[in-house]
Amino acid sequence: MKIGVVGATGLVGREMIRVLEEIDLGEETFIPVASERSAGQKVSYKGREHTVITLDEALEQDPQIVIFSAGASVSREWAPKFADRGAFVIDNSSAWRKEQGIPLVVPEINAAVIRPEDRIISNPNCSTIQLVMVLAPLHRKFGIRRVVVATYQSVTGSGAKGMLQLENERKGIAGPLFYPHTVDLNLIPQAGDFTGNGYTTEEEKLAFETCKIIGDDNIRVTATAVRVPVYGGHSEAVNIELERPFEVSEVRELLSGERGIVVQDDPAAGIYPMPKFTRGSNDVFVGRIRRDNTIANGLNLWIVADNLRKGAATNAIQIAQYLIQSGLIR
Repeated sequence: MKIGVVGATGLVGREMIRVLEEIDLGEETFIPVASERSAGQKVSYKGREHTVITLDEALEQDPQIVIFSAGASVSREWAPKFADRGAFVIDNSSAWRKEQGIPLVVPEINAAVIRPEDRIISNPNCSTIQLVMVLAPLHRKFGIRRVVVATYQSVTGSGAKGMLQLENERKGIAGPLFYPHTVDLNLIPQAGDFTGNGYTTEEEKLAFETCKIIGDDNIRVTATAVRVPVYGGHSEAVNIELERPFEVSEVRELLSGERGIVVQDDPAAGIYPMPKFTRGSNDVFVGRIRRDNTIANGLNLWIVADNLRKGAATNAIQIAQYLIQSGLIR
């Protein structure tokens, strides 16, 4: 088994390597890949140093699985080339998420949509992944009419440049600005670029991707995405209008039984999810579970997850794991 990671020297790429070390995919040859300017660098994998190679060189090695985290333009150009040679491509960019016929996958929810001929598989947006992990079981049991979500997104979601701006500001160092405003001791109500309708690209991704992954275009989703000066992960305040009546105890029991979800919900004891404590975890944490008495069948939740883990690297590696375990790769 040959597994390539494209963007191996980047923030998410390095996290993918760490998750690959933790999740056993069997005997494999690891191929770190990056741009020509990064070729020749060394990355460590399972105690050994590996030399980063270019995309052209990786293509000649015919890997069975290639995980991309190098941006949409790179994925658009190179993912089809690997797919044409028989590889399964798992892409972490936005390049393929809206493409009809290309699966958008969170393994716990909809891995079964992947067919043998689906050689490009899209990894959803980080905020979407943690949201649908909670919404999907609720939709199966109670049905969902509408979702209103406000995201509080870590600077790690912007990669190294966003983190560097925050670090420089905290140290009082003048440096390049990634965000349009100071991010330290501030909240920026913009994640992504603004579109013509007043929403940002991050907000639109949440709406579209949620419906595609759950498989129901009738779910109405509206979002506000906010950048916050934290490192540990993304947080979401979620208001849900369900179709059928529920008890809060039912919701807690349902979510507690879901793989990959950890319920932390004892507010009186100060127990609820916080990004400071989710960093490095592959799970999605949910708390502040309570009824919204202003509408029929209304529910409020607070969801937190490490956006570099389940929101990106872990989900991608879990897709690779599914491809192997399901027999799609022989």
